[in-house]
Amino acid sequence: MLKCFYADLHIHTCLSPCADLTMSPKRIVEQAMAKKLDIIAICDHNSAENVHATLRAVSDKKITVLCGMEVTSTEEVHLLALFDEVKRVLNLQEIVYANLTPGENKEDLFGEQIIANEFDEVKGYNKRLLIGATNLTLKELVNKIHEFDGVAIASHIDRETYSIIGQLGFIPKDLELDALEISSKTNQNDALNKFPEIKKFPLIFSSDAHFLKDIGRATTSFLLEEPTVDEIRKALENRDGRKAII
Repeated sequence: MLKCFYADLHIHTCLSPCADLTMSPKRIVEQAMAKKLDIIAICDHNSAENVHATLRAVSDKKITVLCGMEVTSTEEVHLLALFDEVKRVLNLQEIVYANLTPGENKEDLFGEQIIANEFDEVKGYNKRLLIGATNLTLKELVNKIHEFDGVAIASHIDRETYSIIGQLGFIPKDLELDALEISSKTNQNDALNKFPEIKKFPLIFSSDAHFLKDIGRATTSFLLEEPTVDEIRKALENRDGRKAII
């Protein structure tokens, strides 16, 4: 039986240097519950080290946390990678870390990169330059995400910076994206009018929340059998009655 699930698939934690320090796993889950979300995805910049803590923070609460990451390609395009299992996003993280711009995070310039537990306690700090780009191309990243059974979504395509259209000026025909994300700053009609080439792709809305108040600001409703990445993939393909509703 298909049900409607209310989802925000792009949320940053305090691990992302540009996110507010209040974006801890426990607080994110509490805010998502208050917004009556059914599915959220944790998508920090080039890292997934707070995904497991967010999963544990859910405990018996009626909300699903998907394991994600927002990866920066060598073209400086942001790409969401969503998985059902922690081990799969950690497999991607291993590859991202091996190909990340060398250097150490400058906290006074970019912000702290906090690794937290499910009780909102600080476990440590990620010293990598997570704000930087990898040396992996978009095509390489999309192929690797699919190899790990994930969904690949181009982030905030309506933005001028760090978006596929903003950086490249077009969407490559050979790039097998599962969907495009429109940010909370643009409505669907405006996006379609401004970027007519996106009509051929499945579209989603999500918040790209860096502050607690922004969680759930933009959402997508999915008609699914269960709240999984595999079901979301079917919805994006409009298959077996599954649908993405924006």
